[in-house]
Amino acid sequence: MDSHPQASFRPAKIGDTASLAVLVDIAGEGLAAYLWGQLKTPGQSILEVGRERARREEGGFSYRNATLAEIGGETAGALIGYRQPDPYDTGDLSELPEFLQPLLQLESQAPGSWYVNVLAVFPEFRRLGLGKALLDIADQKAWESNASSLSVIVASWNEEASKLYARAGFRLEAEEEAIPFADFSHHGAWQLLVKAL
Repeated sequence: MDSHPQASFRPAKIGDTASLAVLVDIAGEGLAAYLWGQLKTPGQSILEVGRERARREEGGFSYRNATLAEIGGETAGALIGYRQPDPYDTGDLSELPEFLQPLLQLESQAPGSWYVNVLAVFPEFRRLGLGKALLDIADQKAWESNASSLSVIVASWNEEASKLYARAGFRLEAEEEAIPFADFSHHGAWQLLVKAL
C-alpha cells in the first residue's frame, strides 16, 4: 500500500515535542508512561515529562532523531531512530529496573544497526500506509549512516506491528521474556527484529 497521497514527511522541530510524547506513549506498550511517572514532580503530568525529554538536544528520545508524518497539516505519526553504537556496551544491567534489562540485552545484540526506537501512528491515521512510508524513511536514514542493518524491538503480542515489520523485510533475531511491572499486564516476549541492507 502506498502512503496517503496527501501525506508529507519532515524532520521534527522543538515545537513538535508534545505530539512526539503522545506518540512515544502510544508505541511504548506502557513503558514510557511508567518511566515518566517515576520522574514527574508534584503537579507535573506524565506527558509533560515526556515532552521535556523530547525537547532534549541529545539522547535517543530527542526531537532531533524524529521524522513526522503529516496529513492536512496535522501530525499523523512519527519515526524516532538513530544509529546504535558499535560496540554496544550495556554497562551494568543490574543497576537498571529489572523490566528494562531484557530490552537493553536485545538492543546490544544489534550493534551498529540503525535502531527504530519509535514508530507510531495516531489511530485515526492508521491503514493509510504511513507505517510503511516511515519505514522507507528509516531505510534511507540507515543507508545515509552507513549502517548495514536496521533493528527494532517489538512486543510479541503486538501482531499488527509484527506484520508491518515482516512485510518490510525484518526477521526475528532474538527474544527475551517481558518482565511485568506496575499495571503492565501483557504476557509474552520482547522480540529483536533485524533487517539486513
